[in-house]
This record gives sequence, structure tokens and C-alpha cells, in this order.
Amino acid sequence: MVIGKVISRVVSTRKYDTLQGYKLLIIEPCYGNKEEYIVAADEIGAGEGELVLVSTGSSVQYGLSKHAPIDAIVVGIVDQEPTINGK
Repeated sequence: MVIGKVISRVVSTRKYDTLQGYKLLIIEPCYGNKEEYIVAADEIGAGEGELVLVSTGSSVQYGLSKHAPIDAIVVGIVDQEPTINGK
């Protein structure tokens, strides 16, 4: 899982049929390589500027309400930014 900040939405006029109904968000990871962004599906209502918990990989299919070609999904909205090693 990854903790990241929602920096934008993906707006698409055409997309794969089973992606209909999923909001797609661009996530900037808070830790590690910040140059790589993640596009994640969201069904819980995360908004721009919020910290979110993102699950990635094949296990994402268990969190979807319908089968879709998605490999990252927002599974939580973080209420307080975690501290690591007192920072």
C-alpha cells in the first residue's frame, strides 16, 4: 500500500466500458520516488489535496464493486499524516 496526496482528477470522454462509474485520481506518493505518479480508481469520495491510502497490484480486484482493468484503488482517506522516525 502507498500513502499519497491526491493532486488531480483524470477527465476522459471515452474509456473502457467497465471503467464507467469509477472516478480516476492522480496520486503523488508521500514517501519514496515522488517522480512517479499513480492513477487510482476511487469509489469512496476522496478529493483533491487529501491524503489517501492506495492499494496496488492484483489484490485490487477484491476491492472493486465490478470487474475492471484497474491495478490501483483508493481504499482509505487519511485523517492525520503519519510520523516516521519522529519526523
